[in-house]
Amino acid sequence: MAKKLYVGNLPFSASEDDIRDLFSTYGEVNSVSLITDRETGRLRGFGFVEMDDEGAREAIQSLDGKDFQGRNLKVNEAQEKPQRSGGGGGGGGGRGPRRW
Repeated sequence: MAKKLYVGNLPFSASEDDIRDLFSTYGEVNSVSLITDRETGRLRGFGFVEMDDEGAREAIQSLDGKDFQGRNLKVNEAQEKPQRSGGGGGGGGGRGPRRW
């Protein structure tokens, strides 16, 4: 079964191939997804790696805190994003009592 890992504090110059090569030392990498800024397209400094369970455990133990291109990586098991409620944006301005 595959495990999804969070990889933080990535250098902005890192590529998906760089990350795949780094993690493939520990097991089969199924996917690499680096998160970029929507407006600039620049890497935001974190991403996700999906790999087999055993390789994921070894990668966490070996790479968490390790220097990679001048930055100390943060590697742990990714947590599911909490569900947001689909409601609206909330109330109005609230500038004192209403006057009709």
